[in-house]
Amino acid sequence: MHIHPLITDSESLKSLCDRLAQSDFVAVDTEFMRENSYWPELCLIQIGNREEAAAVDPKADGIDLTPLLDLMVDNEDVLKVFHAGGQDIEIVYNLTGKTPHPLFDTQIAAMALGLGEQVGYSNLVESLVGKTLDKGARFTDWARRPLDKRQIDYAIGDVTHLATLFPKMLERLRRTGRGDWLDEEMERLADPSNYENEADLAWKRVRISSRKADVLGRLKALAAWRENEAKAKNLPRGRIMKDETLADVASHPPAGQEGLARVRGLSPAWGGNDIGGRLMAALAAAKPLPADEMPGREERGPGLGKEGALVADLLKLLLKIRAREGNVAARLIAKSEELEMLAAGRREGLSILTGWRFDEFGRDALDLVEGRLAFAVKGGKLMMTRTEHSQ
Repeated sequence: MHIHPLITDSESLKSLCDRLAQSDFVAVDTEFMRENSYWPELCLIQIGNREEAAAVDPKADGIDLTPLLDLMVDNEDVLKVFHAGGQDIEIVYNLTGKTPHPLFDTQIAAMALGLGEQVGYSNLVESLVGKTLDKGARFTDWARRPLDKRQIDYAIGDVTHLATLFPKMLERLRRTGRGDWLDEEMERLADPSNYENEADLAWKRVRISSRKADVLGRLKALAAWRENEAKAKNLPRGRIMKDETLADVASHPPAGQEGLARVRGLSPAWGGNDIGGRLMAALAAAKPLPADEMPGREERGPGLGKEGALVADLLKLLLKIRAREGNVAARLIAKSEELEMLAAGRREGLSILTGWRFDEFGRDALDLVEGRLAFAVKGGKLMMTRTEHSQ
């Protein structure tokens, strides 16, 4: 594989992208910093195929990333391959308003192949490619310039190994017949709604015990205010106000701005400064959360009761058995919340009751809940048996 020098000019980038646009797939990775900012700061983009790979410096003076971004979001003929690509996809979405498509995530594919619940990239490369990765530059300051050779070599190594890894995984998926399993997962990963940070929805990420409409209305207003403050200042949300402080103010709002000086987690200066004034204005404008926006009880988990909880435990045991038998990560098949909903009597809207999940697990799970399947111990081994009720 040919490794290009660090690309810092538009002409070289366009030439590379023109060639990569003829590939059936490209491996993609990014390096970024986000510890001190709201928006992730893109510091390096690595991309390659079977024949060539390069690192691209998005901070280089005058470089035009358009050909690369067009390849990511507008070229439907080239598959984009990531590993645990959620944050990489978020960066592309922030730059273009679109997500890479079509895409393939090797971490998700590894679950379908029974290689682990959330297998790390280095472990996957070592297992399937037989290479040990140098992790020495992993926590480097990618924003600092110039980048040294070790940093660039480390970064490019991620996509060169990914370009070797992907075909091996694809062949395994074809042999096992599980390629179709991943279509739904990849489409979900590519869904732009995953990467939208709408201020009016920010309250849903904040944990709060109250289910009172007035409290949740204040939470919604405060979370939207914080989101907009964080975006405007390009600071992490927690630098503006931590979640627990936000929930506390929504639950126990001060009578006036001076009361902010006594709120744990806020600087006393908020009792009289501009940001404190904007917070109080958001509180004053808050309205009780409308009935159609109130979180349903299912978001808190269904009311299982003692018997239902036991049924949910049996479903979790069944899931472990079926995952082990099928050599697939249990997490890919079902989440605990779905098992609890099934145990509580829900049948609609559960992914385990549709598609391949139903064939692999859902049918037996439904039979267990409805009394057509039971656990038994035969010869010292735990087995599933059909009951007389199922005849």
